Amino acid sequence: MSQEKISIKNTNAQEITLSAIINFPEGFDQNKKYPAVVVSHPGGGVKEQAAGLYAGKLANHGFITIAYDASYQGESTGEPRQLENPYIRTEDVSAVIDYLTTLSYVDTDKIGAMGICAGAGYTANAAINDHRIQAVGMVSAVNIGSMFRNGWENNVKDADALPYLVAGSNARTADAGSTEIQTIPLAPMREEDAPNEELREAWEYYHTDRCQYPTAPGFATARSLSQIISYDAYNKAEAFFTQPLLAIVGSIAGSAWMSDDLIARAASADKRKYIIEGANHMSLYDRENYVNEAIDQLVPFFQEKLA
Repeated sequence: MSQEKISIKNTNAQEITLSAIINFPEGFDQNKKYPAVVVSHPGGGVKEQAAGLYAGKLANHGFITIAYDASYQGESTGEPRQLENPYIRTEDVSAVIDYLTTLSYVDTDKIGAMGICAGAGYTANAAINDHRIQAVGMVSAVNIGSMFRNGWENNVKDADALPYLVAGSNARTADAGSTEIQTIPLAPMREEDAPNEELREAWEYYHTDRCQYPTAPGFATARSLSQIISYDAYNKAEAFFTQPLLAIVGSIAGSAWMSDDLIARAASADKRKYIIEGANHMSLYDRENYVNEAIDQLVPFFQEKLA
């Protein structure tokens, strides 16, 4: 026999530097201690969009807040670009909390977390694992694994998503032998690709003047499917999601079932859903009247639960 010692690069585990924006309340005094909230962006988004909007508004009510770009995305580092590995996205939340615990002006017993869309699902998953998170807010929550497996309106069986899992594995093989990284859309890349009005708004949000941003291309690496399809953001919520939970959903949001799913499964004795009449999934990203209504719920929720 013969042997050869080799080194193999792990392309899903690299040193990452997260790019983030920290917000301070008016009259901030670094000699005092403040409650803090981590805000996670939607799949395909960046900190300058919905996450930054919510983080800024929460800071106006006395919180230290951080909106950040996920690993491999936005202005954060990491290759391949636009990797959407849900396990890393969940770990990002805890990494931001690690940073918060080093700040003398943050009360480390009063840290909350919230997210929008997939960022809400990742926040829930982080809270299951990381009990430094004392309270969880969700806006238009998406469990990205459920969405890719079961469809936007929960009408596809798990087993029928197997071809997507295989496609993710095949994309890894293709990426390993090429400099061209295969991609998939996280929202419709063209208006004509949208299957309904709600998802047409997703195209509008990411690809028009409504809220497009240079570091948010709206797609992910196809290899991400090999992690996404089998992922459950609410895994073991029945045992370990014990923190207070507020889920905010639009009354006509096709994604509302994913908030209902966590509310049903979470072990928490303090959990509720707030419905914003007339809003769909995308409305809660940036429509001023709907965002302000959501903030009017999130502020007293975090004030009470982080008291």
